[in-house]
Amino acid sequence: MARVMLIEDDSSVREGLRLSLSRHGHEVDVARTGEDGLRRLLTAPADIVVLDLMLPGIDGFEVCRRIRAGGPTPIVMLTARGDDLDVVSGLEAGADDYVIKPVRPRVLEARIRAVLRRGGPATETEPGSATGQEVHGDLTIDRGALTVSKGDVPITLPPMELRLLLELSAAYRQVFSRQQLLESVWELDFLGDSRLVDACVQRLRTKIEDVPSKPRYIQTVRGFGYRFGPL
Repeated sequence: MARVMLIEDDSSVREGLRLSLSRHGHEVDVARTGEDGLRRLLTAPADIVVLDLMLPGIDGFEVCRRIRAGGPTPIVMLTARGDDLDVVSGLEAGADDYVIKPVRPRVLEARIRAVLRRGGPATETEPGSATGQEVHGDLTIDRGALTVSKGDVPITLPPMELRLLLELSAAYRQVFSRQQLLESVWELDFLGDSRLVDACVQRLRTKIEDVPSKPRYIQTVRGFGYRFGPL
């Protein structure tokens, strides 16, 4: 099972989730504040972070941004409301998925398993299985090594952003609907949230596009979805 960093200020919620995750076999480290969680991650990296958005001191959005800036550690955020602004802001800050409070332990466990599975190494049946380098304009994608570079500069991508890029670039100029991407990249069926796709595309564009607001590689097809194809 995974090593989980749980950052939650509510003591009853924190203890309940710690016990539940431990029963599922996870090694759980807990922190009450964002500052404490970030310090703990420096000395004891986690496989996944479960992060409450409403924290004292540094809020969950900023903690999420700092974790994401430091590496590809998967993040599942906890939000007290299904508020669109909270969810979108959290996803744009770098979260991979979210669970709405009050948290049902079985739901959280399922999301953790799904995020870890999606973030795992590519297999022969996944988009990243093909070997060899592909050059698209200034962008080089090596499907065998699972690396991306722009010009001669390597680009470090978290697992979900890499999977999305591999999926889109595998079918040059093919239009993918958000639902198709949820099913193929996120492995989610009709219960999936299309905002996961939009937020991941936005984050990916900031790393591979010269001007993210005028994308060259990942283009929006209004009313349909996204396609990959350098202009």
